[in-house]
Amino acid sequence: MVTLAFERQTVRKVTRRIIPFVFVLYIVNYIDRANIGYAALEMNKALGLTSQLFGLAAGLFFIGYFLCEVPSNIALTRFGARVWIARILLTWGLLSVLMGFVQNAWQLLTIRFLLGVAEAGFFPGIILYLGRWFRTKELATTIALFTASIPVSYIIAAPLSTAIIDHVHLFGIDGWRWMFVFEGLPAVLLGVACYFLLTERPSDASWLSDAERTWLEGELHREAQARPHVVHLSVWRTLRNTKVLYLGAIYFVYQVGSLGVGYWLPQILKGMSDNLSNTQIGLIGTIPYIVATIAMVAWSRHSDKAVERKFHSWFPLAVGAVGMTLSALTHSPGPAVVAVSVALAGLYSFKAPFWSVPGLFLSTGTAATAVAAINSIGNLGGFVGPYGLGLVKDRTGSASMALFILAGLLVIAAVMMAALRLREPTIPATDAPADAPAAPLRTLDQAGDDSATAGTA
Repeated sequence: MVTLAFERQTVRKVTRRIIPFVFVLYIVNYIDRANIGYAALEMNKALGLTSQLFGLAAGLFFIGYFLCEVPSNIALTRFGARVWIARILLTWGLLSVLMGFVQNAWQLLTIRFLLGVAEAGFFPGIILYLGRWFRTKELATTIALFTASIPVSYIIAAPLSTAIIDHVHLFGIDGWRWMFVFEGLPAVLLGVACYFLLTERPSDASWLSDAERTWLEGELHREAQARPHVVHLSVWRTLRNTKVLYLGAIYFVYQVGSLGVGYWLPQILKGMSDNLSNTQIGLIGTIPYIVATIAMVAWSRHSDKAVERKFHSWFPLAVGAVGMTLSALTHSPGPAVVAVSVALAGLYSFKAPFWSVPGLFLSTGTAATAVAAINSIGNLGGFVGPYGLGLVKDRTGSASMALFILAGLLVIAAVMMAALRLREPTIPATDAPADAPAAPLRTLDQAGDDSATAGTA
């Protein structure tokens, strides 16, 4: 008989083994994709970039990401997480280093696009990987612990990047160039480490006892079989599934707001005060992300405790819209930091409950492709947000109008999420016999048109 203490011990052991490592990987990932925002404090002048051209450079990353996201995740399921995620890290690390050697706008645009190609598949691959190790009742908290690395990456990147820009000028080379080199190298080293340290699945975990492996595999199998409403789809049917596309649209709007603010925050703060140094801007810029980290972990724990996903997804978007509106109305650094903190707390609290949704109506294999598709569609918003904000700023001379537009889009996303018809997660009884017959997994043909159960309200 499995005791509660044994269960908690096993989950704790898995968490301590997996989460810190993938947490570090995602910190490095986000630093390498977002540090262009800090480089812009000096790089734009050095390369002769307008606001619109900088927005294009920031956003082109997501075009490459969009084009290669689903193929990359298909490759991950074929080659395994250990091999494929190691490949992703190595290639994006090398390209990040090359960012420090660009001499003109076209080289910058090209490498940003290729960086998106290289990183494609990393996030959905990790989400799929976590689903192989954690049960439904732990998944939102687990994803939150992983995605908390995003705001933490800004907390680290803001002072680190600006300090390098201000103080590292080796061999007469500009600090923003050294920033790209120094922050790209860890991805290369971690790519090598990933190949040796990432355990593919519970059955391969030599660091678990036989009893722990047997229990965990049994729990995950039983939970998967206890969801008779899940649907298994082919790759192409997944890509045109009504609910998958709908979730992709929600994530697109979310990313427009989230990344629009993320890439432009250093320049927004600098525009409010000419007296702030780059290092001071970096330090001030950490505050909203500290708030966001605390909020997202607490909110995701609440989602797991309540075993509820829809409200825990749409309400943070509404909070983000309020914060974005307040950001547009402020004109000094202090109130701006408070407003952006509210906005980012809402935006980041949305993530973990939202990424727990695909597994509620799709099989594990199908959910992997669905997560890649949703992330791929959504990350086009990462192009629209930075580029659109730069375009509006060039035309108006202020970021306020763009922030109002982003707030309106977040309201739309919140309404879309609230309107979603969704069957909330169910936790199978823990005392059910392990060999109890399970309901068969349905295919789309057996289920009929998936829009009947997975459509929008």
